[in-house]
Formats: sequence, structure tokens, C-alpha cells
Amino acid sequence: MTMRIIKLSIEYDGSRYSGWQMQESAATVQGEITQAIFKVTGERVSLIGAGRTDAGVHALGQVANFGIEHSLETPRFVDAINFHLSEDIRILSAEEVAPEFNARRDAVWRRYRYLMSNRRSALYRRLRWEHHYQVDESLLREAAGMILGEHDFTPFCVMSSRKEDNRCMIHHSDWRKIGALWVYEIRGNRFLHSMVRSLVGAMVNVATVNKDDNALNLTLDEFGSMLTSSNSQRNPFTAPAHGLYLVSVGYKESGMRE
Repeated sequence: MTMRIIKLSIEYDGSRYSGWQMQESAATVQGEITQAIFKVTGERVSLIGAGRTDAGVHALGQVANFGIEHSLETPRFVDAINFHLSEDIRILSAEEVAPEFNARRDAVWRRYRYLMSNRRSALYRRLRWEHHYQVDESLLREAAGMILGEHDFTPFCVMSSRKEDNRCMIHHSDWRKIGALWVYEIRGNRFLHSMVRSLVGAMVNVATVNKDDNALNLTLDEFGSMLTSSNSQRNPFTAPAHGLYLVSVGYKESGMRE
């Protein structure tokens, strides 16, 4: 058989995984799916993901692809792979795509969501950040608006993962409140290591009204200067991983639709 390229859409609860990327001594989402594919087909594949989510981060629409020489009908990959996966990872769809398709390289945008609440929950505590302080909505939304456009996000990237070019174009950035739940949505052409969590941590620090007296306080102007100056000092505020979700990934054939 000739090599087939299979594109997967994937949902997962990242709570018990050490991120997406395969590691020798830890359970990862990429590792679990790769092993499941092997159990189905008997072939070792290279699984390419659109985004390397960190430990504890979730996904509603991760995209990945792999090449394989196997005759299994494409739609059957969904149930066959899911059979060998734990319930916290689900393959949502499978389709055969062009030979040159690469889930990471061909992505033109990625959309992330962050959930935060000031209420304690027995059910949702692992799926959102429980921030037990009053937050100023207008400050949150103003800070989110500053992120729009192209900026050098060096201060919001893990130092060991910084690249020669750390500029990203952000198309959407906004907070909204649904009852006791705060929802942050961001969409951009690329994201740096821990960038969304770092931005959320900084914005929430700016907007928190009743901070502890001895806490570090970031002003709105200071946050803005991180986005506009060439300062490479690392932002010290990072939101917990378990509130973050990779929602969807866009490709050229689907335009810029969310």
C-alpha cells in the first residue's frame, strides 16, 4: 500500500498526563494515542500534534496526523483507537488528507480558552482555576484588549523555550463572565511555551481587587509595557494549567472561521 495520512481530532482531560509530547518516563497524550494506534494496526507511527499542551492542560479540539500503510477504512480508526484508550482521551473524528498535510506546520491559527471561578466546586475543581478573590471585570477586559495585534511575547514565555523570534499575532482576546465563571478566549497565529497561562496570570493579578498586602502587584500600565517594550524579564504570574483548554485549530482550507 502507499502511505496514507490520517488526520485526527482529539479531546482529552489532561489532569493525569505530563502534557501532549511523548516522554520516556511519563504518561503523555501523544504516547497513549501512539500506543493505541500500534495496538490497532501493528505499526509504529509518528504522531504530529498541532499544539504541545503542557502537563495538566486539556483539549477540546487538538488536531494530529500520522502516516500509515494500512487498509483499515478511515472512519473505523475512531472506534478502533478509542477502544485502546482510557476514557480521558477520545478520538472525535478521523479523515484521510493530502500527503503533504502537517497538523503543526500547516495550522494558521489556534484558539485557547481559560476558565476561572471564585467558587469552590467538588466537580469542577480540576477543570478550572478557583481564584478566591474579587476581580474587576473592566480591568480584565481592558488588559485583554491590549493583547490584540502583533507583539513580542518574550516576557510571557518560559525562558528555556524562547526563540530568536517571539512575536505572535493575536486576532481575538476577550474575557466574559457567565454567572460565577470567568471565561477567557484567545486566538492567534502561534503561541509560545506557557504564553496563555502567563498572560492570564498577569491579567488576573492586575484585576484582583483584594490582594494580600504582601503580594506582588502588577498595574495595567506595567502589563501594557510588557507588551510594547523590549524587556525580556519573565512575567512572574502564571495561571494554573488545569484551567486551560486548546479549543480548536484552523487551517487554510477552513479560512479564519472559528
